[in-house]
Amino acid sequence: MEPFALPESFLLGTATASLQIEGGDRNNSWYRWVQTGHVKDGTSCIVADDHWNRVTEDIALMKQLHQQTYRMSLEWSRIEPTRGHFDKDAIGHYRLEIQQLVDAGIRPLVTLHHFSNPLWLEDAGAWVNPDVIDLFERYTAYVVENLGDLVSDWCTINEPNAYLAAGYVMGGWPPSNISITKYFRGARNMITAHIKSYRKIHQVRASNGYNDTMVGVANHLRLFDPKHGNGRERWAAGMYERLFQELFVTGMCEGRLLSPLGGGYPLGEGRYFDFLGVNYYTRDIVDCSAISTNPLGRLEVREDSQKNDLGWELYPEGLYRVCKKYWDRYHTPIFITENGTADAKDAFRTRYIYDHLLQVSRLIEDGVDVQRYYHWSLMDNFEWIEGLSAKFGIVAVDYTTLERTVRTSGWFYADVAKHRGVTEKMIQQYLA
Repeated sequence: MEPFALPESFLLGTATASLQIEGGDRNNSWYRWVQTGHVKDGTSCIVADDHWNRVTEDIALMKQLHQQTYRMSLEWSRIEPTRGHFDKDAIGHYRLEIQQLVDAGIRPLVTLHHFSNPLWLEDAGAWVNPDVIDLFERYTAYVVENLGDLVSDWCTINEPNAYLAAGYVMGGWPPSNISITKYFRGARNMITAHIKSYRKIHQVRASNGYNDTMVGVANHLRLFDPKHGNGRERWAAGMYERLFQELFVTGMCEGRLLSPLGGGYPLGEGRYFDFLGVNYYTRDIVDCSAISTNPLGRLEVREDSQKNDLGWELYPEGLYRVCKKYWDRYHTPIFITENGTADAKDAFRTRYIYDHLLQVSRLIEDGVDVQRYYHWSLMDNFEWIEGLSAKFGIVAVDYTTLERTVRTSGWFYADVAKHRGVTEKMIQQYLA
């Protein structure tokens, strides 16, 4: 292990999602999913971290941990509880939260959609229904008109590919309506909605005199590496990559629809992103050697790899690979909008953070314009289908008392943020 430094302009922070930490909201697709018994450990999001009532406490914790930026999301179901009705109290709550962040010197990056839907939208077909495009644009306009003086940095949609794959291909997430046709229809709708939302955010802020707007998507990017390196596996790996992420990156960045989404530029050729958001966790190994009904073979975890609590391979070099690939294509600023690991015992998270930030340092040295890193997550939270049992936080949460306790990895990350890098002293203290 070696010390490294990050640029003085580099921002380090943490990321969360509203459904996973706020608690108290019964008007969303995930609360209903919990109620119908679909969460592995039987826990619920109804309390989660009770962040809705503990905003001030949690922002003070962020400041104590030297966070310079914070990626948060808004709960559409709170802001527009019924179709066409916007709740002034809800948007007022978010405004107070964001004002507290700004006052604490923490720069907000706000995500408009992070997996959960209002029930009225879910019951109307959610992102498979083409009406969602105009509905999302209207929601975007309302939010930015009310928060745009405080927020310059926006993510329209978090991991559209993961949302659609889990709900319409694998079936483990709501609505669990397995249909490849609906997956592609949802992809086209989400791409279109992003482009319209991108334009709307810029339009609303520009009309109010702001010219520093940054809008992007938090893309779930992973690697698909062939197990044996033969031609069939290389082809299969390419198809996985195309269907899982290339459709979305190309559509949302350029406005170009790849086959099988149709083709062409339905909303015009353009550049619909100001930064490339990268959510990176792991890679898949593509194995076509076994007999399978899937012509693309099967996805595996490398057998001899170190794994986290959920069985995901820890592969830091993958962060370098995905960022370098898209930098070479787009030459646009990159934000690492999520990167983290499930580690209940906090046994390897400190090293995980070090190893991945070392790759960020390497990227910067190689000329890649990585500007921010958001660790997932600030604190333990409701981890979707895994429930409360998967521990991603640099801050531990006791779900009996809701007490927050900074883990050793959290103090390490606080020092990284304070010093914008890792010193020899930190290596001896935390990693030796």
